[in-house]
Amino acid sequence: MALRTILSFLTLLSAAGSAQADFTDGKLPDGAYHCEVYLLGLFLDLGVITIKGNLYSGPVTFGATPQAYNYQMNPNGEITWLGPLGGYTSGGNSISMTQATLDDPSGPSFDIIMKQQDGAFTASTCTRR
Repeated sequence: MALRTILSFLTLLSAAGSAQADFTDGKLPDGAYHCEVYLLGLFLDLGVITIKGNLYSGPVTFGATPQAYNYQMNPNGEITWLGPLGGYTSGGNSISMTQATLDDPSGPSFDIIMKQQDGAFTASTCTRR
């Protein structure tokens, strides 16, 4: 009886482990990701990036019409944006790195490290809502 209980527990663990999200398909889960940065004691809204398949749009700035661009994600969850990314890539800013996280219980997210024109770095988090 104890052996059967242990085997049942191990089977349950292996099934739960295989259901865990990973980056093997090279895509983030579809949805709207709300982006914000913590700066000077406040959370500042940076807009929404929408993911659908291997396309993204946003964040939209100044009422511009959103346009879809491709992105790529490697097996380690590092994202390469293949088009502009709102204020992250305008005004002399550039993307240093984007890292996805799928194992957060509150939902998938990614962190964007932006290099500003003056050389300083800013990190923001985008979480699916």
